[in-house]
Amino acid sequence: MKPTSSVFTGLPTTIFEVMSRMAAEHQSVNLGQGFPDVDGPEEIRRAAAEAMIAGPNQYPSMMGIPDLRQAVAEVNKRFYGLDVDWQREVMVTSGATEALGDCILGLIDPGDEVVLIEPLYDCYLPMIRKAGGIPRLVRVTPPNWELDREALAAAFGPKTKAILINNPMNPAAKVFTADELAFIAGLCVAHDAYAICDEVYEHLVFDGRKHLPLMTFPGMRDRCARVGSAGKTFSLTGWKIGYITAPPHMLTPIAKAHQFVTFTTPPALQVAVAKGLRFGDDYYSGFIADLEAKRDRLSAGLRRLGFPVLQSHGSYFVSADISGMGLGDDDFEVCKRLTVEAGVTAIPISAFYEVDPPRNAIRFCFCKRFEVLDEGLARLEKALGGARSAA
Repeated sequence: MKPTSSVFTGLPTTIFEVMSRMAAEHQSVNLGQGFPDVDGPEEIRRAAAEAMIAGPNQYPSMMGIPDLRQAVAEVNKRFYGLDVDWQREVMVTSGATEALGDCILGLIDPGDEVVLIEPLYDCYLPMIRKAGGIPRLVRVTPPNWELDREALAAAFGPKTKAILINNPMNPAAKVFTADELAFIAGLCVAHDAYAICDEVYEHLVFDGRKHLPLMTFPGMRDRCARVGSAGKTFSLTGWKIGYITAPPHMLTPIAKAHQFVTFTTPPALQVAVAKGLRFGDDYYSGFIADLEAKRDRLSAGLRRLGFPVLQSHGSYFVSADISGMGLGDDDFEVCKRLTVEAGVTAIPISAFYEVDPPRNAIRFCFCKRFEVLDEGLARLEKALGGARSAA
């Protein structure tokens, strides 16, 4: 038989699925995969139900329904001061992952180089390689996740077509500073490169920080494709509603990729998301406060158990250093051990690196009910206490 795709054949099952299956097998508290355990606002869900009954339920425009595209343009102006033409610069997709795929397919040709910053969300590399792109990897590492500017500058060159940047960053929970973003923008301008900006956690930035889209920096308005996610903003990850904001010369080829990937997205869900994006500031501030409190609850509990907890400035995640905990030196083995022996599942940070990863940190997801976080901490305390007693 002729071989199948060299990119996807033999690719391992995503670490999220691996650990979630293990969690289900051992009935553990799953603090691994990043999805909330409660659904988003009832007002949005009711709007979707009513729109589905009222119809129409036929193909909407492949670009998305006008109301949602207008709402995306409105929030760009409301939160970031960006003036966006909803008719020429906004497109709705079936989730942010599709949006990223469309951007890569629409912008990258074989032989083009794409700069990425590890640790990486795991879809980036296969998508880039399938498009024929060549990844140029730079890394930030625990515990401080500091950006090596010299290494980043060295990754750019005459063949650089784009940088793909995740901010706030999964799994590091790093929020790039204005100074770091200005440095990245300068490299893009100097090398005439695009930026694909995965900003799905844009509304989950903590401790009084503000999200700063790379698109707002000098020289970047016409170089950025900015990806957002209703699933993350409204705790409705199963809906798979994403959106892209980009200048027309970028959005046109991205839209051509979209038309041959999913073509369009359920119209009733788009109606509901448009309603949600227009919620008042109280929704957004309350959303941040709730997740910040959950981050603090889990972080404090992990510290009480002896884990050095790394700073989490945004996203759903907090990481803990396993060095010196007596659990082992390999993060994947530690995650398996905690799942089986403690009944709590986390994700190994090493899974987000391509080669020679750091193995001293594991990622916990805190977008769960308080009682679930407390149960996870109680199980860890029992297991770790027993292990120390045995030692």
